[in-house]
Amino acid sequence: MDEEYRRLLLKQQYRLHNDHAAVKLCHWMRQSLLHGRNCYKQDFYGISSHRCLQISPAINQCEHMCVFCWRVQGHDFDVERWADPKEMLDSLIAHQRKLITGFKGDERCSPERYEEARDPDMVALSLAGEPVLYPMISELLEECHRRGMTTFLVTNGVNPDALEAMDTLPKQLYVTVAAPDEEVYKKVCRPKIADGWQRLMRPLDLLPSLDTRKVIRHTLAKGLNLCRPEDYARLDLRSEAEMVEPKGYVFVGGSRQRLSLSNMPSHEEIMDFAAEMAPLLGMDIVREKPDSRVALLAKEGVEPRIVT
Repeated sequence: MDEEYRRLLLKQQYRLHNDHAAVKLCHWMRQSLLHGRNCYKQDFYGISSHRCLQISPAINQCEHMCVFCWRVQGHDFDVERWADPKEMLDSLIAHQRKLITGFKGDERCSPERYEEARDPDMVALSLAGEPVLYPMISELLEECHRRGMTTFLVTNGVNPDALEAMDTLPKQLYVTVAAPDEEVYKKVCRPKIADGWQRLMRPLDLLPSLDTRKVIRHTLAKGLNLCRPEDYARLDLRSEAEMVEPKGYVFVGGSRQRLSLSNMPSHEEIMDFAAEMAPLLGMDIVREKPDSRVALLAKEGVEPRIVT
């Protein structure tokens, strides 16, 4: 990792382990501790926002340069030695405990919630980079589950071989599908690989065989990929995922250098998109979270709340 990149990450309140792994406090963790406002994942799935550990085991690697991504881009590097999963998880939890130290003296944060936050029971592998590129991803998930932690993993879907080779799966697996076709995919996801779209199609056919909860996520930006719900639905049907999340792009972080406020859809526009998709998928809109611009579609009989 070059020092300029390191300084930038630390300035943005990332904390690192072995250069390739990172933790960062989620906005919603602060909101939960100080104001009692929860992440949509708590409202949808029953996790506790203030006990969530938002991490990446491979912050340095991603095959996409998505225009809507708020993260630091363009600093990929090879890893000489990948960290042991247990060592890495211990280190990232310790870093998070230091990051939340300041909340202890804040009168808005109850002592009970602060102590709970020191003992995370939820791991979101969604911070930056592509988590399945960490070669011991199955062992990391197994270690999390051994500690009684729920795991959500978000993948860009262009590493189907790594996904298929996983011995241990997360409690909930997200695959991001950010385009209805290859032309829009190349414009919005800006893949570094020539066959990204073809690679993304393979997990859609693989998902039905995976024994875990599956969610397809559509990150949607106006003027770019908030379009043609019927084509997104056609892709989603291949995956047989239990749930679909249409989620609006938010004008934050590095994306502000590439997009504008006009690209940020309203919650009403996301709900309109979800309403068009629902009958095509044979699903119902079962949850929504206006301040996160997100809707949740689910098959009949699917209970979104997850059990560890």
